[in-house]
Amino acid sequence: MRGIGRWILLILIGTGIFYLVRIGDFNPDEAVQKVEQKLKTKETEMESKSTPDHFTSEIGLEGDLYSRIGESTDDLVDELGEPLRKDKSSYGYDWWIYTNDEHQYMQFGVADGKVVTIFATGDDLSIDPVSIGQSYEETSSHFDFENEVSISEGITSYRFQLTDEEIKVRPLVKLDKQTYMQLYFDTFTEKLSSVRVVTKDILLKQRPYEIYYRGKLPEKPELTDEEWEEVQNGMEKQIFDITNVIRSRHDKSTLSWDDPIAEVAFSHSKDMSDNNYFSHYSQNGEGLKERLSDHEIYYLSAGENIAAQYTDGPAAVEGWLNSEGHREALLKDGYTHLGVGVYRYYYTQNFMQKP
Repeated sequence: MRGIGRWILLILIGTGIFYLVRIGDFNPDEAVQKVEQKLKTKETEMESKSTPDHFTSEIGLEGDLYSRIGESTDDLVDELGEPLRKDKSSYGYDWWIYTNDEHQYMQFGVADGKVVTIFATGDDLSIDPVSIGQSYEETSSHFDFENEVSISEGITSYRFQLTDEEIKVRPLVKLDKQTYMQLYFDTFTEKLSSVRVVTKDILLKQRPYEIYYRGKLPEKPELTDEEWEEVQNGMEKQIFDITNVIRSRHDKSTLSWDDPIAEVAFSHSKDMSDNNYFSHYSQNGEGLKERLSDHEIYYLSAGENIAAQYTDGPAAVEGWLNSEGHREALLKDGYTHLGVGVYRYYYTQNFMQKP
């Protein structure tokens, strides 16, 4: 009996959750209960280069993006130049950001001088045999999208369990024994929106799907408040950049960053985290209108997206893109400014049309 009880406990600890909501289609009390229950149970075009010896994909891949896993930071700088900035992550690596602000966006996760993960979206990315904007049907012809993806290491084993909905939105593909890829689809257009390539160790730290395992899961780093502040600042910028790349893809205007709006967004994310609730309305009943008024922010129209417990900022944006109400705000024509506030794994976007 003791062994059975321990196994069940491990499954519960390893379970990941994702949750988002919009104004007008939820009961705040019910939303809070759902989140609490789930919490308890829980891109610059790259030049052609040869694939390094470490990469032995079981799938016929020709794109440069895959082969950059394991690449040294010296090689990355030689080929792509210095990054626009370096953002700390909560998983033990730093994101090196490359973007042209409109059509391409890439994040290289770097640890111990090596690339361990990549997130990429935009045009002209070398990720053959797939491409951003490719149809789900064509992409699925190159990979096997399965409900179970397993990792085995001797007596230690891990199995990610994907729902049918996750297969449609963000399937997981095993490239080789050490390398995996998540493909994020826009379910409204049924086209590929972005990709994430990740090593086995990072995937097991992030646990973006329900996981069953025998053995021990790698632990995420324990961060100080100062380190969390760095992580949060980086994710805010990432969400802003990716939002504009997605808007450009849909022929929408580029939004400008606004510090006062970002402060309002951050305060709401922190309030949700500190007080363990998830809603557009604060516990005193105030919504976005009141929060903006309290900060004497004037506008013609405004909107808000919130999300909780996503792996990171890029994952949260892809989640919003696939929810009708959040997508509407993300791609609305009239908005001119955006402020983003992240606290731990709570995310808030405040959009605004200024006079």
